Amino acid sequence: MPRRTISLLLTLFALVLAPAARAGGPEMVLGADDDGVRSPVLVQAKAAAGLLRLAGFDAVRVTVRWRPGETAPRPADLTGLRNAETAAALAGLRVVVALVPDGPAATPLTPDLQAQFAAVAASLVALFPAFDDLIVGDEPNAAASWLPQLDAAGGDAAAPAYLQLLTRAYDAVKLVDPGVRVWGGALAPRGGTPPAGADGIAPAAFVRDLGAAYRAGGRQAPVMDGLAFHPDPGPVAEGPRAARPRSTTIGVADYDRLVAALARAFDGTFQLGSELPILYDAFAVQTSPPPGKRARYAGTESTTGLLDETRQGADYGTALRLAFCQPTVAGIAFARGVDDPLLEGSQAGLFYADRTPKASFYPVRDALRRARGGSIARCEGLALDVSPTAVAFPSAAALREGLRNVRFSCTLDCAWEVRALRGDGATLARRRGFGRAQEPLLASFRGARLGSGPLRFRLTVTHPVNPGLAASVESAPVSLR
Repeated sequence: MPRRTISLLLTLFALVLAPAARAGGPEMVLGADDDGVRSPVLVQAKAAAGLLRLAGFDAVRVTVRWRPGETAPRPADLTGLRNAETAAALAGLRVVVALVPDGPAATPLTPDLQAQFAAVAASLVALFPAFDDLIVGDEPNAAASWLPQLDAAGGDAAAPAYLQLLTRAYDAVKLVDPGVRVWGGALAPRGGTPPAGADGIAPAAFVRDLGAAYRAGGRQAPVMDGLAFHPDPGPVAEGPRAARPRSTTIGVADYDRLVAALARAFDGTFQLGSELPILYDAFAVQTSPPPGKRARYAGTESTTGLLDETRQGADYGTALRLAFCQPTVAGIAFARGVDDPLLEGSQAGLFYADRTPKASFYPVRDALRRARGGSIARCEGLALDVSPTAVAFPSAAALREGLRNVRFSCTLDCAWEVRALRGDGATLARRRGFGRAQEPLLASFRGARLGSGPLRFRLTVTHPVNPGLAASVESAPVSLR
């Protein structure tokens, strides 16, 4: 197929699949990174997925590592991904796959290596049609993941090279399945500004250089459907609520700086910039195992500034509240569901290594539920419309037997009111309350004076925190005679 035809097709796919400008809110993906879900043992994969669902997550990010010379997934990866597919389907989890070079020595810099990487990406999409999200790479702006960061003149070598890889992977994936979302970046939250970025390039500078390389190449199609980003957890004293406008480090509270960088890099091109969906990934607040759990861990802790579980729960809740009100944020994933049993790894999970819950489990689960129901924060410009579902009004026979309950659910968190109305519309009795999304609710009129004439019930629901339009439904007239 001619290159110009491929470019035109990709542009059309992007226009058809372009996301709405507003993300955030209750539609956010709420997940965790947990390779336990792609265990080679299916029962273990199911157990890992079940823990994530128990915590309130609706998505999981798993990792596939690419090595030079590979043009298809390794058999072990295929086994793990099939188990992830089965386990996630049973638990109701969305799977996000991150395809990453296996360390800086595996950085795909040449066209041949990039073609190999792209072939693996295309194979994953073809073999696992249930997986609709692919992240390309892991922290290409960090020397621990991608080399070289700088060229001989001290300029940014990583961004142009990563753009080439991202472009090849994007084109390969879209030709297999244009509906798969390709997430670029997976950027580290900190670094220097070239020429002072040998160990890592600041994310805003990397995005700037990515945009410059994209514009210079003259491409007439996107290279990503969204940006994956690893936000900094914030200063120990303040956590994720701290914005740092004078720093090169970017956390969740620095959302405006990240969007501004995307706008400068890509607005006015075929690639979305300021409206590009953002997926916060690998957000980590680590804890130290308490004495009673230390036997479940091995190795030596290499991380400083560890926090207690109460603070971990609070910081995760803060990050959720901030992300909820950020218009282009499509989701947030915590760095772990279950702690790494090796202390050199990450202890950012809600479960200890023995899979028992930490003290942070309960407040985070509640925060996830409130985010999904739309009540975790009040956001400027966010108006949520709630609908009643599974509404069951009492029949005349039930009323005569004293069964005076109205049963229903709400699509989101709701403030509800049920009125018993006389035939002329006058209110005989009224009940009010609040409910969580999708939970069974009941309004009881037991003991209410409803008279003996015809009456009807009217249920009205609205959102209690970010109200949009109220929705009402009425029963048919019934009589107590």
